[in-house]
Amino acid sequence: MNLVLLEHSDFIDSDRVRLEGRRLTHILQVHRAVKGDTLRVGLVDGKTGKGIIEQIDSVALEMVVSLDSDPLASLPARLILALPRPKVLNRTVAAAASMGIREIDLINAWRVEKSYWESPRLSDGNLRLQSILGLEQGGDTLLPSIRLHRLFTPFVREQLPQQLKGHLALLASPGAHADPPRKVTEPVVLAIGPEGGFIDREVETFRDIGFTEVSLGPRILRVETAVAFLVGRLF
Repeated sequence: MNLVLLEHSDFIDSDRVRLEGRRLTHILQVHRAVKGDTLRVGLVDGKTGKGIIEQIDSVALEMVVSLDSDPLASLPARLILALPRPKVLNRTVAAAASMGIREIDLINAWRVEKSYWESPRLSDGNLRLQSILGLEQGGDTLLPSIRLHRLFTPFVREQLPQQLKGHLALLASPGAHADPPRKVTEPVVLAIGPEGGFIDREVETFRDIGFTEVSLGPRILRVETAVAFLVGRLF
């Protein structure tokens, strides 16, 4: 936790917060903070600053906070991701949030197991928690917007084309030969498939609406690693 992320509900006064539960445990066990220590803090979807601990024990922490700095700049990237296995989903959402990705679309694909869509990890509460964990790691406050699309064709063929204007559209594909561009200056829409990649028909659909296939190299990468690899190459 490189940033203690605060909710509006944590405030007990205009400049004073009370924390319990997960964040308190982390501050006690990892930061080993004591009264008088200063922590880096931020308000969800708001500014960052510092908090000075005035009281702390095993039950609760109270600190006075000052929020006076803007959050980190967002990456000009939108991630379209074939829904991964539930355990992988948590890591991927957290990783994307930590890198500053502000838009994530989770989509269906032929190789996506139907059971994945029934996972409780797709709940609003869990997706928000994973986003918060990523923001705490990255030192950011701006929650990503996460959208679910259970049907491939209506989203990719009917909705997405209207949203690509002014964007560089890239499809990570195991069969591609072109390397991803470097140091791009325009907004990017990046699509990453399931394990084994999108099937040929799905790849053709992406091509038809203007996506360019790019390679991740000869190795097979985990989804969250693929996201980090491509973001690192692009920006």
